[in-house]
Parts: sequence; structure tokens; C-alpha cells
Amino acid sequence: MSQELVWDGFLGLPQIRGCRRAPRIPSPYCKSEAAGTKPPHSPHKARYICGSQEFSPYPKLLQSGCQGILIFFFLSPLYHFRFGIMELFVKIVSKEVMKADHLPKVVQRSEPQRVTDRTFFIDGSNQGLKTIPSDILALKELEELHLENNQIAEIPPDIQHLKNVRVLYLYKNNLQCLCPELASMISLESLDLSSNPLLYSSLPVLSCLRTLRELRLYHTGLKEVPTVICKSLHHLELFGLSGNHLESLPREIVNQTKLREIYLKQNQFSVFPCDLCALFSLEVIDLDHNKLKAIPEEIGQLVKLQKLYLAANYLPLLPESLSQCSKLSVLDLTHNLLHSLPPTLEVLTELREVGLSENRLEKVPRLLCRWTSLQLLYLRNTCLRGLRRSFKRLVNLRFLDLSQNHIDHFPGQICALRNLEILALDDNKVGQLPSTMGSLMKLKVLGLTGNDFSSFPEEIFSLVSLEKLYIGQDEGCKISYVPENIKKLRNLKELYIENNLLEQLPTSLGLMPNLEVLDCRHNLLKQLPDAICHTQELRELLLEDNLLTRLPEDLDHLINLKVLTLMNNPMEDPPMEVCAQGNDAIWKYLRENRIRKIMATKIQAWWRGTMVRKGFGSFEELLKARKKGKNSPKDKKGKKAAKGKPAKGNKK
Repeated sequence: MSQELVWDGFLGLPQIRGCRRAPRIPSPYCKSEAAGTKPPHSPHKARYICGSQEFSPYPKLLQSGCQGILIFFFLSPLYHFRFGIMELFVKIVSKEVMKADHLPKVVQRSEPQRVTDRTFFIDGSNQGLKTIPSDILALKELEELHLENNQIAEIPPDIQHLKNVRVLYLYKNNLQCLCPELASMISLESLDLSSNPLLYSSLPVLSCLRTLRELRLYHTGLKEVPTVICKSLHHLELFGLSGNHLESLPREIVNQTKLREIYLKQNQFSVFPCDLCALFSLEVIDLDHNKLKAIPEEIGQLVKLQKLYLAANYLPLLPESLSQCSKLSVLDLTHNLLHSLPPTLEVLTELREVGLSENRLEKVPRLLCRWTSLQLLYLRNTCLRGLRRSFKRLVNLRFLDLSQNHIDHFPGQICALRNLEILALDDNKVGQLPSTMGSLMKLKVLGLTGNDFSSFPEEIFSLVSLEKLYIGQDEGCKISYVPENIKKLRNLKELYIENNLLEQLPTSLGLMPNLEVLDCRHNLLKQLPDAICHTQELRELLLEDNLLTRLPEDLDHLINLKVLTLMNNPMEDPPMEVCAQGNDAIWKYLRENRIRKIMATKIQAWWRGTMVRKGFGSFEELLKARKKGKNSPKDKKGKKAAKGKPAKGNKK
């Protein structure tokens, strides 16, 4: 099943709006827990059994086949109190009712004809809570409780009544101590205490939670992991310790024989924790942003390992035994000291994503071209000057990052990658594109920023699926015009052409129905085409640092336009003081200006009709006379008649 690429800046360059640096392609974010903690309400982390079906707690619940009844409780932002104190919004999904309905009260067990199975879920996150409401603690059948991002300073002793709770998320609160009563939560399977200033002395109580399968302690200031936790919790499958100050793991970690995922990103490990190599169930190891200088040969014992993250360390080489991890699908080696890869790794044919950016490769490793299952490949800033001929074997590639290299011509091998969706060639020395670009039928995003194009490469117009084009030239040659044929890119949603020498934009932009973002910053634009008012989907129009003096009078017709930047332009219509007040002030000015013009036109038409009706001649004659500085034809007749008559008082 193909998965959609999610943008979040993973292995990509920072983008800061307003800076002189042109935007580059952000890279897809593929780690399951790489942000340091789980995403709130992660559907793959919180699951519910309802009758004989397994469900995610979110919109996908609304589907056929539900056997029982699932009940959700959501704290409203203004949480009022109805039964006891708290008003809860109840949503029910059942075999008979396939959409959420609000009920006035909680459905009770005494109504068997309506309820067969049920699961309670309360979302009290982001509510500014300073304590856990007592009415929540009275819900003895509660199974999942979300209290992230509040100001809770302590867990009350009454937490012991929640014996059925399986999932408890307390991420980002003010917890320092954990009460002993927490040990009474005998059903707890998933606990998140991340981003709390926890005292080390209060952590041993966690060792009593023998049913725990997932424990997240990200960003809690830990300097060491309590040994008692590793001794007692034998069912852990996920252990999250990223963002701490750990230098080692206790030897008792070997007791975690069921551990499948361990996250140790952003710690102080200078030596790979060798005890991990004895945990044969491990599938994910994240040791990004540490100080590792070597990986032990014993890592080959982890035959179930699927994802290995080692970015931002000091690794000069990899062990040959890594080839024994035959199920490896993700390997991130970004920002290390690698010059090459061990030839034995060519057998890792299951690899789907490989990050080699910011290493000293100089050439594409030969074995890489044998990883024909690759879908995402990062080779940014690796001193490449070209690609191997065999690179065209990577026919399953969807994302390819070759930015910040020394490539001086477009590699023809890329045109053979028919499944490619995203191509980043930013900051190279490419001067032209091949005529075979049209073979990239699935290409949606193309990054050409900072290359040596002397004119707009028209070969781009054959990319019928293109949605985002980055061709700003803050480095290298500058582009002075955009061809009218850009209208051929009917699917284009975002166009970045900043930092060029454009004096005008093509009128055909008005024929691009899907255009949402147009970045023309740092150019020489003197005016905008009126046709731009027809791009009804436009959301962002970035025009700062140009030579604009006026805006199209119908620009306010762009009802979806939310971002309009006009700084550093000599604006006159509307004046700069109006532009500085934001979009609403600009739209008001344009509307009033348009009304004034309409009124002036009506008055002028009325005057023309009046002059004609009074016999001053046709409008054309009046206009000619006005241009020559003469009076109207009627005035001439009056003067001729006056010559034949004596003036009053001059009788002959």
C-alpha cells in the first residue's frame, strides 16, 4: 500500500519566511516517533476493541461493521458541568447508528438493548487544567485519558480508582512527583510523562506498573534510567527516552526481551549501548544526534531490526555485520563522516528509505543502485558531480534529494525513474533540462533553486502532474521572464520564482485554476497583470522588494487570499500607509476606489448626454473641439450671427 509523503522538514533545509534565502523543497518526515514524542491522539498508538472489531478512536470509526457501541467523552474548551461538575459530550457509534449524535446523558449499563460493549475516552488536553477534575477520577470504567499540554502539578491519590485505564497521556504538564497510588493502575498499558520536570526519586513507582507496554519519558531531564524500571517491567514494547542527558543504559535493559522500539535521540551517548544487541525483538532504534563514533559488529544479531536512525553522529564507517539485518527498511546515516559503505550491505534489498546526506561520499555508492526497493533517497551535500549509469535501476524511487552538490548537467538517468514524485536539485550548477523530462509523468514537486538557468527552462511545461515548482535564483544566473506557456501546468499549486530579474508576470497566470501560492519576492516587477485576479484559489501572494506602485483594482476579488506581502515597494495606489494596515485595509481601499471610478463614469456619461441633448453637437464633435481648444459648433453659429447684428446702444 502506498503511503502519502508527509512534509515536516525531516532531513530538509530550514525555511524562514522573510529571509533572503529562497525556499527549497522540504523533505518528507517518515519517523514514527522522531519528533521526540508521539503525536497527540496517534491512531496507531491508541486502539479500541469494540465487540469483535478493532478501531482507531478517530473519524475512521464511522464505518460499517461496528459490532458494539463506542463512547467518547470530550471536554469542551469551556467545560461546563452537568452531572456532578463536568459536562461531557457523548458520541456513540453503533451498528444501528452510523454517525455521531449528542446525547443528554451517559448511556448506562442498565440499558443492554442499546449497549453491548463500550469504551470510555476523555480528551482533556489543552484545557489549562491545574489539576485532574475529581469527576474524571470517579469514572471507574474509563479506559483512555488524554491530559496533554495542561498545567497539572501533581497526580491526586484518587487516580487509584481508575483501575481500567489502559492509556494515560500526561505529556507537557508541570509534574515533579509521582504519587504512590499511581501503582494501583493495574491495567495501564501506555503512559506518557514526557516534557515534565520529574524528580528522579519519584520514578521507581513506575516499576509497579507491570502491565506497561509503552513508556515515554522524553525531555524529562533524565541523566540515568532507574535500574528498577528495567528489572521489573518485562512487557515493555516501546521505550521513549529521547531529549535527555543519558550517557549509558543500565545493564538490566537486557531484561526487556519484548522491546520492539527504543528512542534515544538527542542524548549524550558516545558509545553504542551494546546491551541493545541482546534484545532480539528490536525493530526500531533511534540514536540520532548523539556522539557515536562506532557501531559494534554485534548489531548483526538484531535480525528483526527494521528502522535504524544514526543521523548526526561521528561515524566514519559501518560494520559489515549490518548486512545480517535483512529486514532493514529505513537507514538514516545523515550528517556523519562516511566516505563509503561496506560492500556487504548490497544484500539489504528491503530498504525503502536511506539517508546519506551531508557525508563525504563524492560518488554514489555502487551497491546503492542494487537497492531496487528504495522509495526515498537523500544525497544532499555529498560532493556528487553526477550519477552512475546503473542509477536508473531505482525505478521505485518516489523522493530524490540531490541538492547542494556539484552537478553541472541534469542526469539523464533520472528520466528513467517513472515513479518519481519529488526531485530536489537545488543549489547545483545545472544550466538546462533534457527534452525527455516529460517521461516523469508522476513528478509533483521540482526544486531547481540556485542553479545556472539563464532563461526559464520550458522543458518543465511537459510535466503535466507538477504541483510545486521552486526556481528562485538567489544564487547563480537570474531569470528575466516567465513564458506565457506556463499555463500548460494546469495542476500547479505553488510557484516560487523569487530572487530573479522579472519585470512582469505572464497574463496566462490567470488561466491556472489551481494556483495557491505565488512567490515573486526580490524581483523588478513594476505592475501585476489584471488577469491575476482570476486565480481564485490563490492563498499567498508574496511581492515584497519589487518596484510596484499599484495593485490591480479587482485584486480584492481573490476571496481565498490570506497572505499578501508588499514591503519595500514604492506603493502609491493604494499608498504604503494603507498597505501597512493589512489585507482588510487594502481591500477596503480597492473597493472604495472602484466605487469612485464607477461614479465618475456615470457622471461623465450623464454630462455627455446632457450636452448632446442641449444641441451642442454630437459627443464626437465636442471631443474634437475640446482637443483643439475651440468652442462647440453651436458657439460658432452664435458668433457668426452676432457679426451681422449691431451691438446694443450703437444705432446707425
